[in-house]
Amino acid sequence: MTTQKVNIAEKLAGFTEQWAPRRIARVNDYEVKAARLQGEFVRHSHEDTDEMFLVVSGTLRIRLRDGEVVLHPGELYVVPRGVEHQPVADEEVTVLLFEPTGTRNTGDRGGERTREPVDA
Repeated sequence: MTTQKVNIAEKLAGFTEQWAPRRIARVNDYEVKAARLQGEFVRHSHEDTDEMFLVVSGTLRIRLRDGEVVLHPGELYVVPRGVEHQPVADEEVTVLLFEPTGTRNTGDRGGERTREPVDA
């Protein structure tokens, strides 16, 4: 991946698959991923890292054991390492994720919804 300007809207327009993050940039040992989300994802946690969600469009709910965080465009939330969470999008949401390289989208759960990020 070369160092260049990234147009987030163009990257998001380049794919339609949901719950399949696309790598759009790298920052040291971290990846910036764009994703389209709709429906309920698996409840999971990441034992070794925090996970940042930044909403580009739509409304994302992140269910936690002790409540729910609702994010609108331009808002972000960092799920602390080890905290179980479940992203939910009643309608399609586009997000940016910021997490260490190699972080599995399904965290400790794995399963059929696990996707390896590819370059957008």
